[in-house]
Amino acid sequence: MSSAELLRKSFENNEIVKVGGAFDAMSAKLVENAGFDAVWAGSFAISATHALPDASILTMTEFLDATSRMVEACNIPIIADCDTGYGGPSNVSHLVKKYENAGVAAICIEDKIFPKENSLLEDGKNDLLPEKEFVAKILAAKEAKQDDAFMIIARIEALISGAGINEALKRATAYEKAGADAILIHSKQRTPKEVFEFVNKWDGNIPIVVVPTTYDSVKISDLINHKIRMIIFANQTLRTSHLAMSKLLKEMLSSESISDVSQEMSDMEDIFKLQEMYEHKSREGKIEEELKKMGYIN
Repeated sequence: MSSAELLRKSFENNEIVKVGGAFDAMSAKLVENAGFDAVWAGSFAISATHALPDASILTMTEFLDATSRMVEACNIPIIADCDTGYGGPSNVSHLVKKYENAGVAAICIEDKIFPKENSLLEDGKNDLLPEKEFVAKILAAKEAKQDDAFMIIARIEALISGAGINEALKRATAYEKAGADAILIHSKQRTPKEVFEFVNKWDGNIPIVVVPTTYDSVKISDLINHKIRMIIFANQTLRTSHLAMSKLLKEMLSSESISDVSQEMSDMEDIFKLQEMYEHKSREGKIEEELKKMGYIN
């Protein structure tokens, strides 16, 4: 079963698919070990690991490189945040081939103009791409994919841009008709009110995805009651890591010894388990035994 098929299966097996955000192979593996259904390879988080703005600065190749490492580290599906698709329809076609060949289960592209800025940035640039031009990107993505199960998630930014519910509904219908496999409706409001209004009014048949970064008090049960099928915890791992490391480094710098540091840390054994060090040593031991049997080692 391909990773894309595994992701589709998650929709069948769960009332709501839970996706944890990651920024590298280690964070992706921790998402998997925690029991999430899939990993979100977020552009905001990956950009942050390069100490660069989430503003279409990194190239597709750089994002793909980080995402591919997550695929190699994990057995659960990886969903790639591909911003605006790195260009026009031809660029989207190219990215689908590359990401699908890398073992990614789904891509998410948003309907803002290039270069984009993070949707939650204060006074950010959130101009929408004309509907026709984004539909062309979805058509190109659908044509390029080889595995029918590979998912194309269309992210609607109409609520972010201020264009309103009716524009979001119109675009959702157009994107589903073009071949999108799911709709991500994005909002930066502090409550889920406008997201729930969108869901209640839309009569589409493909899954709805949400990223409740700003309306973080929303309950999973309420999302399920509104027939939302996927929740993405997009950037909490990055933000927690940033805070913990910042505190640790400041404290270490002013401490007489490492043992004086109060910041909680994983012990070395936890990291060895993540790295599968003991499995590695066991494999090496088996190879050594075979070499002995073959007479290469006395």
